[in-house]
Amino acid sequence: MLLVEDESQVRHAARRILEGAGYTVLEASSGAEALAMTREHTSDIHLLLTDMVMPAMGGHELSEQFLTLRPGAVTAFMSGYTEDAVLRRVVFAPGTVFIEKPFTPEALTRKVRQAMAA
Repeated sequence: MLLVEDESQVRHAARRILEGAGYTVLEASSGAEALAMTREHTSDIHLLLTDMVMPAMGGHELSEQFLTLRPGAVTAFMSGYTEDAVLRRVVFAPGTVFIEKPFTPEALTRKVRQAMAA
């Protein structure tokens, strides 16, 4: 999975949680870094877990570009905004997984499992 979050403390905490749950996690601090990693990484990336609001490139734009490079992958979104507030700004495909921050370890791993099962 590729975890993209511009806040280092949130990114590192999420990585620890996900690795503790058995996931292999690549991490990036920006959309541009995430796309470069996606191009360079030769193994499968099954899930993009990205923050919605980041400088320069938000999660929705990143997801669109990522999915052109990895068409079989899925995306899950995180945000400090409520799901309702995000949904008023962006139209998601049915079944898109959204994780509100702050999250508990249990909520994060449950949502990631849900996204991976899609």
